Amino acid sequence: MKLLWAYSARNVWMRSGTTMLTIAGLALVSLVLLAVLMLGNGLDRALIESGSPDNLLLLRKGATTEIASGIYRDQAHVVSTLPGIARTTDGRPLAIPELVALISLTKTGADSPANVVVRGTRPDAFRLRPQVRLSQGRTWQPGTTEIVIGAQIATRFLRDSIGTHLRIGKRDWLVVGIMEAQGTAFESEIWGDVDQLMSAYGRDSYSSLTLRLSNTTAFQSIDDAIAADTRLLLQVKRERDYYREKSMTMATFIRLLGFTFTFIFAVGAVLGGTMTMYGAVASRTREIGMLRALGFRPRQILSALLFESLMLGALAGLLAIGGGMALQFVTLSTMNFSTFSELAFRLTLTPGSIFITLGFALSISLLGGIPPAIRAARLPVTAALHTPGR
Repeated sequence: MKLLWAYSARNVWMRSGTTMLTIAGLALVSLVLLAVLMLGNGLDRALIESGSPDNLLLLRKGATTEIASGIYRDQAHVVSTLPGIARTTDGRPLAIPELVALISLTKTGADSPANVVVRGTRPDAFRLRPQVRLSQGRTWQPGTTEIVIGAQIATRFLRDSIGTHLRIGKRDWLVVGIMEAQGTAFESEIWGDVDQLMSAYGRDSYSSLTLRLSNTTAFQSIDDAIAADTRLLLQVKRERDYYREKSMTMATFIRLLGFTFTFIFAVGAVLGGTMTMYGAVASRTREIGMLRALGFRPRQILSALLFESLMLGALAGLLAIGGGMALQFVTLSTMNFSTFSELAFRLTLTPGSIFITLGFALSISLLGGIPPAIRAARLPVTAALHTPGR
């Protein structure tokens, strides 16, 4: 059997022209699938990873987004006194009321503006969200009109970032820092002092309240306490669950669209692989007859040709994965359907998407190789030996 495998590998090498065309077609289809998976992974990372499993997000009952929510100051104060909330080193509860609003900015090199999220918060937000850190400059001083912008805002909207003034609400704000957030949605936000932003927008209520649990079992006690207090009328969500809900619609739409195109391309790839293998069988009919005459059984011939087809699929899969590694350096932007704001994210390659792509390439190459392999295995020995040519 090893002789047949060596024979199949030799034929792949000897027919390099046709082989490369087939591999290129399979690799292109596999790369389309991998790009779709990477898009979904990037969106999941940008949105779901924005939430921490130890944080709770409080919204007004019935609100589906922070922008549509409202929490009054006295409600935020009542919640911050509840047991089960983590505290800072100086004893303050790690519960931060925030204001979320949108402003319109024009991208660098573009004419049309895009919506950007402005988040009024407090400096303790960096403790609440450890994935966010300052990469340049400093944080804003409480009580001032200073802001910190995400790395994607600095790259896509503001060429000279630190020291730039932005008009937000009824005031001009000074950019004093740039923050990175490990590719999450916070890199597409602007942060500043919550009280100053509320004054600039003429608001008397916060959008949301985010707090850190003191331990993993505190969620239920806080949820029960808020539900029992008729003054609050708030809903409690785990922060990660909230961002997962916001990503579901957009990620599902992109995946369905991508998988539809992948299926169409895959049909063409299967047909191309089938024709390639049929051509390989037709050009080696006498060789196959000689193998049969030497005592190799039909199922061994079948296995050898399927092995040859799988080799093409494996090479195509590896080529697609190489292309996927290059795509990791690509950053895309889209509208976040839940907030109608700009969201920038990187295409993300994961071990799961690698295995799916490789399995996909092997599967479509196998589907294309089965019919010609069966035909070769059923060739009568005498007819094959009398075929003109090789």
